[in-house]
Amino acid sequence: MEGSSAFDAPVRTAYATRLTRRRIVLTMVAAMSGMFLASLDATIVSTAMPTIVGDLRGVDQYAWVFSSYLLAEIATIPLWGRLSDMFGRKRIFLIGMAIFLVGSACAGLAGSMTMLVLCRGIQGIGAGCLLPVAQTITADLFTLEQRAKVAAFYSGLFGFSAVLGPLIGGFITDQLSWRWVFYVNLPIGIVAMVLVAVVMIEPLEHRTRHRLDWAGIATLLGWTVLLVYALESGGREQPWGSPVILGCFAGSAILFGLFVAAERRAAEPLIPFDLFAIPVLRAAAVIAIAIGVAMFAMTSFLPLFVRVVIGGSATAAGQVLTPMMLALMFGSAIGVKLVLRMGYRNLCGIGFGIAGIGVFLLTRLTVEATRLEVSLAMVPIGFGTGFVFMASALAAQSSVDLPRMGVATGLVNFTRQLGGAVGVAIAAAVLLGGLTRRLTEAFPGQTIDTSALVTPTEGQTIPPAARELVREAFAGSLHSVFVMALVVMVIGACTVLLMPRGSATQLRDEAQAGLAADLAAHPEEIVEYGLDEPPADRPPVDPGRATMRP
Repeated sequence: MEGSSAFDAPVRTAYATRLTRRRIVLTMVAAMSGMFLASLDATIVSTAMPTIVGDLRGVDQYAWVFSSYLLAEIATIPLWGRLSDMFGRKRIFLIGMAIFLVGSACAGLAGSMTMLVLCRGIQGIGAGCLLPVAQTITADLFTLEQRAKVAAFYSGLFGFSAVLGPLIGGFITDQLSWRWVFYVNLPIGIVAMVLVAVVMIEPLEHRTRHRLDWAGIATLLGWTVLLVYALESGGREQPWGSPVILGCFAGSAILFGLFVAAERRAAEPLIPFDLFAIPVLRAAAVIAIAIGVAMFAMTSFLPLFVRVVIGGSATAAGQVLTPMMLALMFGSAIGVKLVLRMGYRNLCGIGFGIAGIGVFLLTRLTVEATRLEVSLAMVPIGFGTGFVFMASALAAQSSVDLPRMGVATGLVNFTRQLGGAVGVAIAAAVLLGGLTRRLTEAFPGQTIDTSALVTPTEGQTIPPAARELVREAFAGSLHSVFVMALVVMVIGACTVLLMPRGSATQLRDEAQAGLAADLAAHPEEIVEYGLDEPPADRPPVDPGRATMRP
């Protein structure tokens, strides 16, 4: 993470020994509460969205509720990490949590889809702080060896929130109101803020200075927002060949070029583009984009299939997503063990193949489909996605030396989230374009309020014959979304061929040898990166005998 290098391992150990066990535990609870909220809000909204759209009447802005959150999050994560190094974890965590809670409260009060989209963007800015700073807070408390165990707990926490989010979102929507999907963040967040304010103590003498990459942040937001807007609006609000859409694409391309130029000049860039010279890391980033596009497209719009086509409740929509999330957790856990035997390339290919089977099953769904059929299709999707997540992340980590491992991991996470934002926009364009065409054909000469159709209770007021036409229109349009996801899965599987052959052990040994050579040339960096300091009389490290801690 961005701020994890502020303390080296010996200092970090000394800092932790000055704290009582109770204070350490409470600090961890507060930090992980922030992480839990940020990861929960990425999934809790999906099952509530059909009800939200039916209430606020803005199906054309469906995708922006997800994209605004993701774009704000990925653009601000590096900024918050560096600010925590400069001004302290405690202060920045409290500011980030306050922004997140303000966004949550305003989202619950939103009276229009436009207001909700803006509030989700505010939430995303806060979430961009909570994820890296919370991890850095806990990293400050533990040595390098202990942090490996804490990292495993992080993975479990993310998996738990992914499973719980759709279920909680559906239950709250059915039993209370969709607004409580956002209000539920307030008590948890306030308790976390109080704990951090009262319990957390941090040494001030180890704060570091950073040069913030404002040009990178501005151009990143600019080109991604223009791209997502063009993809989401093209062919629906504006023709694809209209000056507005073409201008957005052109502006996005120009800003992307400026973004690359800014990153190459920046002293501390958001994305170190020199990492793309590493074949394994380059392939892992492209794979992460592909899996992000497919996964977010499916999980964001599948609840619509359950609510409108099948006619289930919000809780039922959450239950349909649960098998995928559970399978994703198991796939990630098993993938950790398989990758050392099979290598990253083989495991990624198998993962795309398994997930592709599930997506293919989704493309076979009709208006007669049941929730059981949907749930069964989600199992291989989750399992295969877990393989791809784990293999691509470990490939990135093992392709670089230890000092850049966090940067490489962050790059893969960044590209996956960016793929998610783009995937939601593409899926929305496919869905709404197909829906408009099919409804126009089914009801010629009539104006259809599609926002009212996505809520089962309002859909029941439509005459039975017309209701069947609406179901068929949604089923056909969502079929196109699933086909798009399948095509992306195939592209991702083909991208695996770009990944060099070789086992995980070989790649890791190469990285270790490179690290050993670096440390032999710069022995002063041994302490900085948390390795044992060799005795003064020890000869330089032999790259052939180098070992890296997990």
